[in-house]
Amino acid sequence: MSNVKQPKLPIILYEENKQGETNLIPYIEVPKNGEMPKVLFVSEYKETGEFEADAQFGSAPIVDMLIHQFVSMSELQKKLDSRTYDKVRLALGLMPLKQARKLGAPILKKVQAAAQAHRKNLESSDEAKASRAFTLGEDFKKKAERFLENEKKQNEREN
Repeated sequence: MSNVKQPKLPIILYEENKQGETNLIPYIEVPKNGEMPKVLFVSEYKETGEFEADAQFGSAPIVDMLIHQFVSMSELQKKLDSRTYDKVRLALGLMPLKQARKLGAPILKKVQAAAQAHRKNLESSDEAKASRAFTLGEDFKKKAERFLENEKKQNEREN
């Protein structure tokens, strides 16, 4: 048997705002003690323009399947020296890291300020208060269930 830990299968999600617009940057929910995947493998199904006979639909498009790998840049940064890491960035059409940080600093400050303002608005809204109350209620429910389960196990051991 292999000692390699099987990673949890990530679910890629897209956030939608109240106006029904989808954020173009997907996200993966990571549990508190979990880890973001270091590599994602994504299948691409691309129609060839040709069709084949299909008993159910009459004809079905023929597709080519390709597997793509998407790698965590932070993992590469940890493992590679800065020159090699910058070569990878350049190969991907990105700027060297120092240059990108310098150009991105003013943008990052604006984003952080907007996020802070948004956070303050949420903290004062009734919706946010209700959400926190629900979360606390769910947390209490889980703790109560664990307590009852432990009590049951303890009683079984004593009998």
